[in-house]
Amino acid sequence: MRNSSLTRAKYLIVALAAATLAACGGSGYGTTQPITSDGHTVTATAGLTFTPPTLDVNVGQAVTFAFQSVAHNVFFDARAGAPADVDGNNANVSVPRTFTTAGTYTYTCHIHPSMHGTVVVH
Repeated sequence: MRNSSLTRAKYLIVALAAATLAACGGSGYGTTQPITSDGHTVTATAGLTFTPPTLDVNVGQAVTFAFQSVAHNVFFDARAGAPADVDGNNANVSVPRTFTTAGTYTYTCHIHPSMHGTVVVH
């Protein structure tokens, strides 16, 4: 009787942990579904590209960086007005960044240094 109670308790703990992770989206970096902010999305692909490589937006608009199944990040070149970097190893999440100052912002994936992109803010 004691072993079956322990087994049920283990299954309950596993079920509760799974439900908690599902409710949280499994990550603190974003959601598991692509999000578009103002319709502007840059996708970091499994093929190691940012698509589109250059994106034009207006001041105050957000760009969503959508990471597919391969881990990526976004580090902006040091420049006044650049939004916060998207550090870490991000896969299957989307993270928005708002651009509040006009200018040209270039960025790189530090995991895959050959990946570069640009956001031009008008």
